[in-house]
Amino acid sequence: MASRKKKMTKDNISNHFELRNVKPLTANQQDTFRAYDEGKNLVLHGYAGTGKSFVSLYLALEEILDYRTPFNKVVIIRSVVPSRDMGFLPGSIKEKIKVYEEPYKEICDNLFGRGDGYDILKTKRLVEFTTTSYLRGLTFNDSIVIVDELQNMSFAELDTVMTRMGDNSRVMFCGDFRQTDLQEKDRVGLMKFLNITKRMDNFEYIEFGKQDIVRSGIVRDYIIKKTEMEHA
Repeated sequence: MASRKKKMTKDNISNHFELRNVKPLTANQQDTFRAYDEGKNLVLHGYAGTGKSFVSLYLALEEILDYRTPFNKVVIIRSVVPSRDMGFLPGSIKEKIKVYEEPYKEICDNLFGRGDGYDILKTKRLVEFTTTSYLRGLTFNDSIVIVDELQNMSFAELDTVMTRMGDNSRVMFCGDFRQTDLQEKDRVGLMKFLNITKRMDNFEYIEFGKQDIVRSGIVRDYIIKKTEMEHA
């Protein structure tokens, strides 16, 4: 694996705001670090608790906080279908969307060792969160785009994300089709998208298995037993 870059913080961040060093815990996490360092776009697919979102956000933040790199921000994208999820939540659209930011707030607060890590990144416009509902007309230039929970996106949503990619940008997709909420007809579109990216030379597809689960022992044991029962 290539050595990690020395972190050199951008001028608009305080010296007291430092990203902690993270090392890969499994072989597939190590492959993710290696592929990222090689400049690949990534599809990280596999079981829950394997650190796909965590590692993706860490690598992206490490990149944008280094003043030697040309990237200006991290864009996190998720699918939020109002009729299925947001329509049942109280508050404005902005307040409803905020619920889906919580996992990334937790990751950022962990990575910076402070409870306002995510808020600082958003205030400095180094991190932006959006949904597939608001992508039309946008172009992501000089950005690292993380598309999370791809298993809940239709082909049209995934296609929209890909066609929004602009100059000097890269993308990482994370998800697990075993956890999809999609109807059968939309699952076909998801598999179509995955097959397209597997054929692209500038993408690397990394499959995370049960052996990569790092969240906790109980999560690992539960997923293993659930999988065994589903295939019994």
